[in-house]
Amino acid sequence: MAKQSSDFSFYEFFAGGGMARAGLGANWTCLFANDFDKKKGATYARNWGDGDIVVDDIRNVDPLTLPEEPDMVWGSFPCQDLSLAGGGAGLKGDRSGTFWPFIAIIDELARDGRAPKIIALENVVGTLTSHKGKDFVAICDALHGLGYRFGAVVVDASLFVPQSRPRLFVIGVRHDLAATNAESEPQSPWHTPAIKRAYDLLPQVLKESWLWWGMPKPPERKQDFRDLIEDNPKSVKWHTARETRDLLSMMSDVNLAKVETAKLAGVRMVGGVYKRTRFHHGIKVQRAEVRFDNIAGCLRTPAGGSSRQLILVVEGEKIRSRLISSRETARLMGLPDSYKLPDGYNEAYHLTGDGVAVPVVRHLAKYLFEPIIAHAMAKEDVSAA
Repeated sequence: MAKQSSDFSFYEFFAGGGMARAGLGANWTCLFANDFDKKKGATYARNWGDGDIVVDDIRNVDPLTLPEEPDMVWGSFPCQDLSLAGGGAGLKGDRSGTFWPFIAIIDELARDGRAPKIIALENVVGTLTSHKGKDFVAICDALHGLGYRFGAVVVDASLFVPQSRPRLFVIGVRHDLAATNAESEPQSPWHTPAIKRAYDLLPQVLKESWLWWGMPKPPERKQDFRDLIEDNPKSVKWHTARETRDLLSMMSDVNLAKVETAKLAGVRMVGGVYKRTRFHHGIKVQRAEVRFDNIAGCLRTPAGGSSRQLILVVEGEKIRSRLISSRETARLMGLPDSYKLPDGYNEAYHLTGDGVAVPVVRHLAKYLFEPIIAHAMAKEDVSAA
């Protein structure tokens, strides 16, 4: 008997805290989840139960032991070697190179007659230009070799939540299935100039398998950064007046002017602050840079103090500052307050900074994944009748 159209299934690789699972929603059944990080695995189990998550190196996962036949396989493979801030190793790197064992698992599933209808990959937009575009060509070639047509979209989480977070999604559909919502040409805002340039670099055989995925643009976001701020956070403390003055002293005239403008706004203004190394008169100096455009800067995995985002709250002449709280980072990822975060601040920040924005996944599921799978199920029902 064919599954009902409201019941979709998936595997979640590089699962982290299960943010892709949160975005897919209640109509999706997770058959298997995997992550290498024990701490992330513990948080996954804390929120979703420990029956689905296997904490181990993906290279140790035996495809023939995986349960059932998933409609989709999701993979947010590590970005460290593909990001602009990374070492540039690309798909040959220790972390991002785990893409290849992921592909090998799907290849084995296909040989076992269980090829998923959809493969969904998520990573940083630097993937498009890594190694002058060769890594993106390799990803497309891998999907083509598995028997999938494919396309890519860039979705900025700021369309849904007040965080600047553009991410690349490469979505493959099995060659024998209809690619619903595929368009004849690029669509704004999903197909950026970088995607178009990456497409142009593809060899002709891969261009023939390319799909321009189409989705409606979401309604205008109502929520601003200041709407997510906790007055009495549990995970961090407000800075002392001196610490706030020290932070302001690290700002350039341009950034101090932003603070002065915020004072005159007549409402509470919340700015995101990052400390960055800049050159001033040929000398490296650490600067604090603030933005008051109602969105936070992109959350990053905190490898050091400079990569943790701070907030500056300005209400007239009153200025307060502190680290962004772990709950605020979760809210910026679209997670509900019922989501159980790790107790440690760094651990929680690492979890959210490495994740995928929940409402972005929901949008992809609603307009791409679910229509494709439902259409395939309907054809299966007709064939079985």
